[in-house]
Amino acid sequence: MSAPAVHDWSLRSWREKEALQQPTYPDDASLQEALDHVSALPPLVTSWEVEHLKTELARAANGERFLLQGGECAESFGDCRADTITSRLKILMQMSLVLTYGLNTRVVRVGRFAGQYAKPRSSDTETRNGTTLPSYRGDIINDPAFAPEARHPDPQRMVEAYASSSLTLNLVRALTEGGFADLRHPEYWDLDFVQHSPLADEYHAIADAIGDTIDFLETVTDEEIDSVEGVTFYTSHEALLLPYEEALSRTVPHKAGVYNLGTHLPWVGKRTNQPNKAHVEYARGIENPVGLKVGPAMTPSRLKTLIRTLDPEDEPGKLMLISRLGADAIGDKLPPLLQAVQATGQSVLWIADPMHGNTEKTDAGIKTRRFENVLGELEQAMDIHAAEGSHLGGVHFELTGEDVTECIGGARGLSEADLGRAYESHVDPRLNYEQSMEMAFSIVRKHRRLHD
Repeated sequence: MSAPAVHDWSLRSWREKEALQQPTYPDDASLQEALDHVSALPPLVTSWEVEHLKTELARAANGERFLLQGGECAESFGDCRADTITSRLKILMQMSLVLTYGLNTRVVRVGRFAGQYAKPRSSDTETRNGTTLPSYRGDIINDPAFAPEARHPDPQRMVEAYASSSLTLNLVRALTEGGFADLRHPEYWDLDFVQHSPLADEYHAIADAIGDTIDFLETVTDEEIDSVEGVTFYTSHEALLLPYEEALSRTVPHKAGVYNLGTHLPWVGKRTNQPNKAHVEYARGIENPVGLKVGPAMTPSRLKTLIRTLDPEDEPGKLMLISRLGADAIGDKLPPLLQAVQATGQSVLWIADPMHGNTEKTDAGIKTRRFENVLGELEQAMDIHAAEGSHLGGVHFELTGEDVTECIGGARGLSEADLGRAYESHVDPRLNYEQSMEMAFSIVRKHRRLHD
């Protein structure tokens, strides 16, 4: 059951607050036309799915589930292709297989896809060779090409974002609810790395062990286990472009409140998580579970205020806190934040995002992340939660199933010189498929060391 609707909130009350990180559309009439169009389109997800995810997140907060959230830093319309979508699913399926087996816990799979088209930026403008243009804010707003017509905010891109989200979600559902996700056939998820990766033998040993277990159970029961044939994937994205989020937020029959039916799990980012601003105002009133990015500038008192604001009823599964503090800062920053949350007595789901606090630029100006820093923050998070009597219930990665070279390090020892070989991201660097799998195995090893 969902919590009672918030009585001092309306779907448009965010408009009375300052809204950060929003584009300036030059034509109000065109903007309203696009929003009216999106508002009339069918929902992308259902309230039943949202409520089921909320139940799963409550279980993760209690240690009965482990959440794996991963996908693109920013989706592009050009990547709305079957091969790209399938490769994302494959790496997330492989990671969840390793985590399920290694942690002995059911994994909740949440993709950063089917809606992750808007990105916050540190500056409203970008200057190259003396020319200044609006910053690229994601395909839902403008185009990454450095040209005046490309960087012009276009409201019709919201309609295209809806269409791409719908197509992506349609394929995800078709694959994960059918034979593609069958645990009897993990070879369906194979990416090229299994032919040459140092992790291949370890991964195949896990897949074989699971297959043998399923065969044994089906033999002794003389029945097929239907539950291994499909899995549930949930969608998530940063609820950044508020007019678009409002257009996809609806009331539903026989349930109180308003649901964002454009995604299962929206989150509020580090740059927009001020308690008195528009994004928190929007997020506090919807029935969806909500994520909150917790960065190094977060103070214990402000975090307490945000918890009371976003989850005043202490509803199980409602609030997910996503720490992204940096490998150098987490040791000092995380313990007082955990203590502040424990002092509220409220149940929240903590997950670790070790990516965003560890972004750096090379001498050549290329954004990258070092695998050792990403892993270092994650392992410190696990240690600190254990020391504070808290529970880390999941992880959040920017990753891809493609053979990109955007993050330095990992088993193959990628260096700065390798970045130019296959650097494809227009925004943030992502773990490639092999680095992602290495991260999953590292989580399992660290968990075992903590619990042996």
